[in-house]
Amino acid sequence: MIAKLTGTIDEIGTDNIVLDVNGVGYLVFASSRTITAIGGVGDGATIYTEMQVSETDMRLMGFASGSERDWFRLLISVQGVGGKVALAILSALEPSEISRAVATGDKAMVARANGVGPKLALRIVNELKDKVGAIATDPVAGSGGAIHASSNNSADAVSALQNLGFKPAEASAAVAAADAEAGDGVTLDALVRLALKKAAR
Repeated sequence: MIAKLTGTIDEIGTDNIVLDVNGVGYLVFASSRTITAIGGVGDGATIYTEMQVSETDMRLMGFASGSERDWFRLLISVQGVGGKVALAILSALEPSEISRAVATGDKAMVARANGVGPKLALRIVNELKDKVGAIATDPVAGSGGAIHASSNNSADAVSALQNLGFKPAEASAAVAAADAEAGDGVTLDALVRLALKKAAR
């Protein structure tokens, strides 16, 4: 499993990039937000990845942050949402906006993404509300999103909890609750400890 790649951007397409890692070019599909965020051709970049394998295809999906990858994993867990649709949602909405849409049941916000109709949007907000727990119910998440794409500590804390055996949704929910309680400036160690306490409740 490839979890992260660091290299130089060789090419940029409409929905993908080619990242040169020590002479090997990896074709990585990504949301438009990720493609915009990681830089231009010739720039060094680190991208979080998720491998998708089907009977007919194998694709590497890329994300600018660990929290965006966590939301991708949650989105594709919903029936009818494949990798392409999940990337379309992540192109249209930031993780904090998805969190807000789930928390408030705002299917119209999710339906802004290409390829997402009203019925699928409703299914997404209903199923994810049950799966993400504190992300959806925490008041801070409802007003602005408890997990921020720019927060390295949040993404690293989620990764740390997953390494300890927590499922992506459980880890994300615990870190979201801890992040909301701790506030800005919290260290990674402190955030992980608080998230573990939240997860144990």
